[in-house]
Amino acid sequence: MNRILCMNRYYFNTIKHNVSQSSMIFGSVKVIPNVYIVRGISNEKKKIRSTLNYMIALGVLTVGLSYAAVPLYRIFCQAYSYGGTTGQAEAAESVSNMKTVKERPIKVRFNADVASSMQWNFKPQQGDITVLPGETALAFYTARNPTDKPVIGISTYNVIPFEAGQYFNKIQCFCFEEQMLNPHEQVDMPVFFYIDPEFTEDPRMEYVDEIVLSYTFFEAKEGLKLPVPSYVK
Repeated sequence: MNRILCMNRYYFNTIKHNVSQSSMIFGSVKVIPNVYIVRGISNEKKKIRSTLNYMIALGVLTVGLSYAAVPLYRIFCQAYSYGGTTGQAEAAESVSNMKTVKERPIKVRFNADVASSMQWNFKPQQGDITVLPGETALAFYTARNPTDKPVIGISTYNVIPFEAGQYFNKIQCFCFEEQMLNPHEQVDMPVFFYIDPEFTEDPRMEYVDEIVLSYTFFEAKEGLKLPVPSYVK
């Protein structure tokens, strides 16, 4: 009988000890999810803040590029004669030292276009002129605003054939500059240019005796992206 009582006490103490240990274990586990929840919320806030900062920076960059598109495009095209874009020359240092190549006359034809949304009337005053490499020439375009409201325009240009663009240098022109015309106003726009004498030394220009200078006017609006020629020299 005493043996049975001792065994019962042993089993009772063993069960009580195990229950006590289980309570301690489960009690400690309850704290761990709270730690993960706090950490999860903190990480989520950091991700949202990083995404928001990224979107703000991207927006600022997009606006900046839209305003810089015209001058950047102009600088790039003039530096690399991109898509038949002509070069910009300084009259004092370049023109004065040129030698005219009299045995190679070149006909320069003039073309004018306007974008579909542009309401100006735009045309060249002369169909073509004949020039010699190394001599300067002056041509004019005419633009008129036939509407009853002021319109601001901006133009791009190129040369055909495209390969000749690097030899077609403008001393003065109206491209890439905003031009505002009042209602029914008309203006004459000069183009002062020359063809570099090195034109005659380029084997690709051997059979080229005609060049087309083409201008296209667009209505200047915020966010306007001027078209880029598809041909790269």
